[in-house]
Amino acid sequence: MSPPRTPAGRSAADCFAPDAGTLRVDAAIAALVGAVDCRLGTETVPLHRARGRVLAAPVVSARPVPPHDNSAVDGYAVSAGDLDADGETRLPVSARIAAGHPPEGPLAAGTAARIFTGAVLPAGADTVVPQEACRTDGGAVVLPAGVRRGANRRQAGEDVRAGDTVIVPGTRLRAQEVGLAAAVGLDRIEVRRRLRAAVFSTGDEIREPGAEAPPGCIYDSNRHVVSALLDGLGVEVTDLGILPDRFDAVRDGLAAAAAGHDLIVTSGGVSTGEEDHVKAAVGLLGGLHFWRIAVRPGRPLSVGLVGDVPFVGLPGNPVAAMATLLMVVRPMVLKLAGAVPETPLPARVRAGFDFRKRVGRREWLRARLGPGGDGVPVAQRFPSEGSGILTSMVWADGLVDLPEELAAVAVGDLVDFVPFRDLTG
Repeated sequence: MSPPRTPAGRSAADCFAPDAGTLRVDAAIAALVGAVDCRLGTETVPLHRARGRVLAAPVVSARPVPPHDNSAVDGYAVSAGDLDADGETRLPVSARIAAGHPPEGPLAAGTAARIFTGAVLPAGADTVVPQEACRTDGGAVVLPAGVRRGANRRQAGEDVRAGDTVIVPGTRLRAQEVGLAAAVGLDRIEVRRRLRAAVFSTGDEIREPGAEAPPGCIYDSNRHVVSALLDGLGVEVTDLGILPDRFDAVRDGLAAAAAGHDLIVTSGGVSTGEEDHVKAAVGLLGGLHFWRIAVRPGRPLSVGLVGDVPFVGLPGNPVAAMATLLMVVRPMVLKLAGAVPETPLPARVRAGFDFRKRVGRREWLRARLGPGGDGVPVAQRFPSEGSGILTSMVWADGLVDLPEELAAVAVGDLVDFVPFRDLTG
């Protein structure tokens, strides 16, 4: 991975220096994406291991798909010129053609060939009549009237032409891209090395799930949430656990993480207090900047460098940490991984609630969809907006995204809805 971009005359850490004041969400996303580049190495993997990986080189088809004109159905291959447009046509059957067995020669004039799905059409045939529309008569077949020329004929190259680029670099490979690579004859594909991210927590009050949690202590959910979300984006996550709340331990842990990772992520614990060692350690090893984003939940975000490795400090409340990672930091993660840093297109749904908000601040409301009387889904919001209520994210299907300029929502208004399924994979 290359160091983040830096204009001439600025230190590498200054690429994350915030603009004055509070950032709008779109500006924060643009700043994060613009500050980093991907220079991950590549590797070639078999197709069965390619899903979820980021394509590193274009996939170009060496041949057309399908490679030959072929039948889309089981039936009879004919020349449309031999068919009676106004009545049935009786033609002798001169050949039988199965898939995988090319015809031995062209279709004899005035005859039909018994053909099966996927079989190559013989020269001279341009139409296939489904078998259920026909009836046999000894060694002949009776074909119906009104058959359209070219019916049930798959033409060579109608899907892919030889020389076509069928998948472009930066694509996160889904099952359909894997299938298309196979269709053009590839058994292996060149992808980016997986982005490696280190995730850790700090704090004397934090305990590992499964351990004792004395009074005043809480279990560490954020680290597990962040690790799971990054894993869903195809990132190779190293869980550094809970670092001891000592400056030397945090400093040494960060330095070791930077040596073997492309991104470092934590949540909470980056403040100005005397016990905040993350802020001091990141500042010593690279540089740290604090961003205030005009959004609820998720206003505080810290970004910087440990050496030349980007560091992201998410908000400490679990809902804010999740929302900020999914809605703001995710495009940056995708770009670091070599993928197109897209943001999902929201769906338009109807609000099933009234809500007032502050103009100038983006709001993400946890919501669940239900059917609407006019066919448009209706979003119901979770009754509490508390950033620490993790059960709300379990209850919700996604986030209603209310723009900065909006002041209020009334029942029945159309609003933008971003499903979790579009953000977490």
